[in-house]
Parts: sequence; C-alpha cells; structure tokens
Amino acid sequence: METVTVSAKYQVVIPRAIRQSLGIQPGQKIQVFLYNNRVEFVPVKRMRQMRGFLKGIDATLERDADRV
Repeated sequence: METVTVSAKYQVVIPRAIRQSLGIQPGQKIQVFLYNNRVEFVPVKRMRQMRGFLKGIDATLERDADRV
C-alpha cells in the first residue's frame, strides 16, 4: 500500500507502480468516486479498448420456472 500527500492545490500523484500496472498515461481521463467514505479513482477507457474484455465469461444463467 502506498501513501500520497495532498498538495496545497488538492493534487495527488499516483505512484509509478500503480500507474504502470493500470497503464495510465499522461492526459488520460480518470473518474473519481466517493464510495463508503473513501475516494476511488477509475481510469476511463475508450469503448474500442473494452471490446472483448468479457471473452470467456459464462453467459448461462438459471431462469425462474415461469420464464422458460
């Protein structure tokens, strides 16, 4: 776990190891959420990059008897 400091302008630096593991590049958009009293940063990816990310997922599901 890494610790960062908030600057006087409320800026933080994302540690290098985290930037590299998530592939974050300069200028990339990141969504910021308040969740359970914490701040979460989620990199925004283009839809083209998301293509196929669910490949291999099990799409079978159990249906209710009245939905068969």
